[in-house]
Amino acid sequence: MNDLLLFSPEIIITVVAFAILSLDLGWQDKQKSAAVLPWVAFGGAIATLLATIYIWPLASGDFSIATDPANTVPMLAVDKMALFFKIFTALTVALVGLSALEYLKSRTELIGEFYAMTLFAGLSMMLLSSATNLIMIYLALEFLSITSYILTCYFRADLRSTEAAMKYFLYGAVASGVMLYGFSFLYGATGSVDLATIATTFANQTEFAQTRTPVSLISLSVILILAGFGFKIALVPFHQWSPDAYEGAPTPITAFLSVGPKAAGLAVLIRVLVVALPAYQLNWTAMLSFIAILTMTLGNLVALWQTNMKRMLAYSSIAQAGYMLIGLAAWTSQPTTNNLLGGINGILLYLFAYLFTNLGVFTVVIILENKMGTANIADYAGLIRRSPFLSIALFIFFLSLVGIPPTGGFMGKLFVFGAAFNQKMYVLMAVGVINSVISVYYYFDVLRYAFFETGADESPIQPGGLLNGLVAVTVAMTLAMALYGQPFIQFSNSSAVQIFR
Repeated sequence: MNDLLLFSPEIIITVVAFAILSLDLGWQDKQKSAAVLPWVAFGGAIATLLATIYIWPLASGDFSIATDPANTVPMLAVDKMALFFKIFTALTVALVGLSALEYLKSRTELIGEFYAMTLFAGLSMMLLSSATNLIMIYLALEFLSITSYILTCYFRADLRSTEAAMKYFLYGAVASGVMLYGFSFLYGATGSVDLATIATTFANQTEFAQTRTPVSLISLSVILILAGFGFKIALVPFHQWSPDAYEGAPTPITAFLSVGPKAAGLAVLIRVLVVALPAYQLNWTAMLSFIAILTMTLGNLVALWQTNMKRMLAYSSIAQAGYMLIGLAAWTSQPTTNNLLGGINGILLYLFAYLFTNLGVFTVVIILENKMGTANIADYAGLIRRSPFLSIALFIFFLSLVGIPPTGGFMGKLFVFGAAFNQKMYVLMAVGVINSVISVYYYFDVLRYAFFETGADESPIQPGGLLNGLVAVTVAMTLAMALYGQPFIQFSNSSAVQIFR
């Protein structure tokens, strides 16, 4: 198998990112470069997507990098789950890039750097989601963190943006240090940084009581590792950075942060638990369930009091992460290949629905911020008269976030909650359902302003063809995942199963 072919998505996105930097540096006419470079980035994202689809039938194992000629150490997986997240990443980068076009033109001249950094952030997501080695996981996670910090404070003259980036950086530095302690425990117990070797070592140890690694040490290492992964996913209590970062960052970057790092963090968490620690998974079902309950409950309750749309969506995003964690908790209660299709695949389906739903919401937020200069919920008053299309789109997106049919969010919650039900985790499922009901209040409070209140400005909002088209595409995909869900279900199932083989 040609390793370069298997690695082509990463090669393409890297080459395009450096090409954008080079073109931006040498292009004298900044207006033309600002008009062309976003489309170069979009083309790179689409090329990455097509390359990933092309190698999908070839996905079967590991892409190995020989760090020692006598001992080849696998660093990156090329299984279907890794390719699922590469497809997810390419779509995220493409959609975020298109939504940022008009937003950036009126606010900064540094267009090329923005799109290059977005592509580099996408590259780091792809590496993190396919990493099979503790060292590679750490490097990819730090790569994603650094690019996220830079993008968060992209408007350096905005004090809110720089403050948000500083808080993000400080929390991230602490979380990374704690995560490394967890990695060190795994290395100390097994003498390896390779996930598969760690799993083999623990499986062998459980056969001999005298050499068995204490369960308490493994549980401690998982708690420490969760600090690093939970920081990216915005799980409670590692979520403190997200509301300030979401509010202070440029809105297209807020959209990216709400989807990209969360998906990459979930991908690496799933891979570590499923590949490296299957022998101990029954020991932290309660831990994951407790974190899921805390995450969705805190996210929803605090969201009730928010008056800023971006900050409200930050807490909504925290709650959504809690729902997704239910699938992983359900799988760890009975870690078998069959049950994998009742938990992990639910997370993947949920993520795919969340991608289009959340980026659709943020596209509407970007349009309204461009026109009104604000993201306050009260300023959405009378939106139905100013833009019926955006109002109806917002209604559909909120239906999906709540989990009401016929939307992709309903399908995601159906599979995730169904996994908990099948494992008789009724309390966890009930808390998830109750939290979904709570979320109706703050989502539909925005719709109350949009549909039933009168605003000070009643002038029509006309965002233009590109952004209107982007909203239309995300609405169509959100509905298609429920109305024609079988291809998406099969896509999630095939992506989930192979990681366990």
